[in-house]
Formats: sequence, structure tokens, C-alpha cells
Amino acid sequence: MPRRSLVVVVLVAAVVAGCGGQPAAAATVKTVASGLQVPWGVAFLPDGSALVGERPTGRIVRIPRAGGRARTVMRVPGVVADGEGGLLGLAVSPRYSSDRFVYAYLTTASDNRIVRFRLGGSVRPILTGLQKASVHDGGRIAFGPDGKLYAGVGDAGNTSNAQNRSSRNGKILRINPDGSVPSDNPFPGSPVWSLGHRNVQGLAWDSRGRLWATEFGQDTWDEINLIRKGRNYGWPTVEGKGGRLTNPLVTWHTNEASPSGAAILNGSLYVGALAGQRLWRIPLHGARTGKPTALLKGRYGRLRTVVAAPGGGLWVTTSNRDGRGSPHSGDDKVLLVRP
Repeated sequence: MPRRSLVVVVLVAAVVAGCGGQPAAAATVKTVASGLQVPWGVAFLPDGSALVGERPTGRIVRIPRAGGRARTVMRVPGVVADGEGGLLGLAVSPRYSSDRFVYAYLTTASDNRIVRFRLGGSVRPILTGLQKASVHDGGRIAFGPDGKLYAGVGDAGNTSNAQNRSSRNGKILRINPDGSVPSDNPFPGSPVWSLGHRNVQGLAWDSRGRLWATEFGQDTWDEINLIRKGRNYGWPTVEGKGGRLTNPLVTWHTNEASPSGAAILNGSLYVGALAGQRLWRIPLHGARTGKPTALLKGRYGRLRTVVAAPGGGLWVTTSNRDGRGSPHSGDDKVLLVRP
């Protein structure tokens, strides 16, 4: 099929897939890599290539900037794929060109933890003892514009963790690159940056340095939250909007979303939806949000991780081999999506 025809087909399919009660939106899509096992963490290196981690295997592969064969560069030791756990988020040091550090959030036999290492080298834990469970392990890590490492940590299925300030579960954490606690965190001596979270798996900063996060609801409402230092986002006191605690700016019914990875591109927040099997686009107007629109609805199955790519567009991973999806030919994949 000529290239021009292929693009037209993808555009039309994306518009059709966006229908069904929500405004439609179009995108072009290219497969960057295929044949992966639940790709979860994605982090770009300075040369534009990307590290992609497989949740159940602990394997990290490197994918060229333009796509192509995924080459194994490391297997992280001690990874235990228990339920939703395993090798989860990846992050590359902002000073990678000089220090070569890669960070990972992973599940072991005893806990969830954050480690750092150089590719092929020894692994050093920098934050340990986070409660693990078969569900709600969180796992997203990302460096903010302030050079600090942020982590979404789930409540590990114990709802009381989220409101317990002494627990690091059910929180967004903020630490220095060596694992120590920054002196300007809201609670002295604590890595907790915000609390009252059920299961955060998406972190993204806008051009003004504001942090946006996705959050899985329980039975009724999934959320997009604008994260402020020291704020309480309500779980389990409230799910969705309502009450005296900080309210989400966007909510969906859980069958429309189950929101995981998040990225900001050209003034919009993009969110991968697992149960919703679509890519949500939410316009950002400063600290306000516009009406969400759906892309790729039902076309590629469960969408997990969304990362802004150095060459433009988004890298989006499928999660159809995680035991909850219906694998398509070539799954799991990394897709280049250009909205």
C-alpha cells in the first residue's frame, strides 16, 4: 500500500474509533517496536534512543530513535512479577551524559523499591521498604524540572495508607537523586510530596512546571489531578469530586479510562487508558482543563505508558499481554502516535 494511502487509513480509523459518546480526534500511528512483554517503563537517552522495561521479565531493551529491533541491554536482578508488580517505571538521570545513571521502580520478594544503576552495572537501592501487593503498586517515576525524582506509590490495597502520613504508600514522593529527602519537602524528613492517592501511574509537567497526575479510581471515578505541594487528594475519604479535600480537575467512569501513563505535548495532556482502550487528549489552559477527546478508541487495546518523544509525537505502549487484555498480532508494541 502506498504511504499516502496508509496515512489516510489510519486517520479515518482513528476518527471512527473516537466516536461513541465522546468527541472524535485523529492521529497517525506507526509501530516502533513489537513482540515485547508488557512494556511498562520508557525513558529516552540523550541520543534519542529509548530504554523500555518489561514488567514480568525485568528485561530492559534499547530501541533506536526511529524504531527498529529492540536490543537487550540489561536484566534487572531481583524483580518479582507479583500481580501488578515487577519492573515498573524507568527514568534517566538529567545528568546522564556525565553520570550515566538509570533509575527503576521495581517489586522484589519483600517490597517495592527505587534503585539506580549504570547499564550492565551493579544495582544500588536508594529507597526501599515501600509496601507491595498484587494490586496498587503505583510505579511511575520521573525527574521534575527541579531535578528531583518523583514517584507515584500505590496504597498497596490498604486504603488507610493513603491518609497515614507516616506511610509512604498512597502518596506521590519526592526525593533527591541519591534517595535522600529534599529540605524543602512539605513534611520535614519525609519524602511525601502529596497524599490521599489510591494508585498513581502517570506524572507529567507542563511548561510552567506544574505537575499533573493520573489516578485509578475504585468503582466509580478515575481522576486527573493538578498536584500541589503538601495537598491531600482525598482517597479513601472521597473518590472523584466532592468534600473539603483537593478535587480532581477531570474525572471519568472507570470503564472509560483506568488511566496510566501521561505526557504533555503542544499544550495538551495525553493519557493512556487501560480498561478504556484509548488515548485521551485533555487541553490545558494554565491550571484549567478543557474537554477530553478520545483517540485510537479500541484500535490497539490496552494503552499503558505515554511519553513525549524527542523527534515529536508520543511513544505509547500497549499492555495486552498483562493477563487482562486480548493480545493482538505482534503485541505488545511501542507505537509512535502523532496527534
